[in-house]
Amino acid sequence: MTEAPRSTAQRKTDALTRLEKDKDLWVATAASDEVPTLVPLSFWWNGSSLYVATVRTNPTARNIMSSGKVRVVLGHTRDVVLIDAVGALVENAELPDEYAEAYSAKCGWDPRESKGYRFFRIDPRNVECWRELNEHADRQVMRDGRWLA
Repeated sequence: MTEAPRSTAQRKTDALTRLEKDKDLWVATAASDEVPTLVPLSFWWNGSSLYVATVRTNPTARNIMSSGKVRVVLGHTRDVVLIDAVGALVENAELPDEYAEAYSAKCGWDPRESKGYRFFRIDPRNVECWRELNEHADRQVMRDGRWLA
């Protein structure tokens, strides 16, 4: 049976809970001259930005560095958090130690210790959350980088 639709405030709270507790997400990127890329990555959320790590030379990293456009998905088909964001390379030396350590504690590994890995900061611009069709019309909980509730 379909549950009653959640309020915008409740969907924001649920999205923030996923950002704080989930360890993995899907990252979609594309370059104008390449095939779109969709990969699962571990992440850490600092309260305003997501941090992921991947090899600097792979398609996901190249796409982020060339276009800055990133789409991130958490959850599953009946509890979606869809994030359109701007991404940027953060060289390991530029990342505050406490960020790298928080990522390592949450994700169980330190990308700085793996050859070729770099961190990428992903700044959400628009966030949509929905479970069922009854939440689809009012699914937006962040617009232009500002929470709506």
